[in-house]
Amino acid sequence: MNQIAGTLTPDRLLRRLEWRVLRRLDGRRQGEFRTAFRGSGVDVADLREYVWGDDLRHIDWNVTARTDVPHVREYLEDREITGWLVLDVSRSMAFGPAQRRKHRVLTEVAATIAQLLSRGGSRVGAVLFDGAVREVIPPGQGRNQVLRIVDRVLRATPGDERAEQPGTTDLAGALRALQGIARRRSLIVLVSDFIGPSGWQAPLGQLARRHDIVAVQVHDRHEFDLPAVGMIYVEDAETGEVIFVDTGDPGFQRRLRAGADERQDALVADLLAAGLDLHPVATDDDLVRALFRIARLRSRQAGRGPRR
Repeated sequence: MNQIAGTLTPDRLLRRLEWRVLRRLDGRRQGEFRTAFRGSGVDVADLREYVWGDDLRHIDWNVTARTDVPHVREYLEDREITGWLVLDVSRSMAFGPAQRRKHRVLTEVAATIAQLLSRGGSRVGAVLFDGAVREVIPPGQGRNQVLRIVDRVLRATPGDERAEQPGTTDLAGALRALQGIARRRSLIVLVSDFIGPSGWQAPLGQLARRHDIVAVQVHDRHEFDLPAVGMIYVEDAETGEVIFVDTGDPGFQRRLRAGADERQDALVADLLAAGLDLHPVATDDDLVRALFRIARLRSRQAGRGPRR
């Protein structure tokens, strides 16, 4: 995706994404909102013997005639979905090239998914977090709700000293807060670089048992592979700690790569333990292609059924 030139406003970003992303992905969301609840709908989920009080309109007369026992159809219930965007606006999200930092990619992903849900008539809300939950945007519908979410994300500058706790990312706190907010079964889209302390695995697993969760990792390739530019100061984006390193040292490069691989492997394993896949999106990725990969993988998973 080409860089967005000039001042970025919520409306401008949304217009661009509607043209570049939503048209391409429009057919990919068909059937994703079907639920496991039984009730009134159009798709038959099961057949069972009639019991007193069942709706007579649901009797399957063909099966009843063959078995001489009254049977009724159970249907998959069509329900409006509630979507929650859990968005990481911590200091580390400021990393990346000047015109396309990780925070910019997170904003584009959030705008796209919010608009997809809104177009289907669903409600979408958001939780913005860094060292604490910075803001909760209650679920709403329509274009104005999408613009409200995008505006809040754009204003939530990573590392902003006005944040209550600008320290290390508290993903666990954001997930625990969502447990108390998301009362009904929801689609939760978690967008983060997953850089920060552990402890989020347990609340994520608890949420995954009830909700449909999509985990999107926003990253920059230079986080895993620094170019050899000699002696430089490197700052920890989460803690602010500064160290002096020799990027041309082969040993340093090997340790950096090994540490990044170990962290990534642990992240994938933690998500798999919760029954989730990791969907990486890089700062130099084309957003259309990245979201297409996510939609295609979720489509295959829907065909196989739940992994847990």
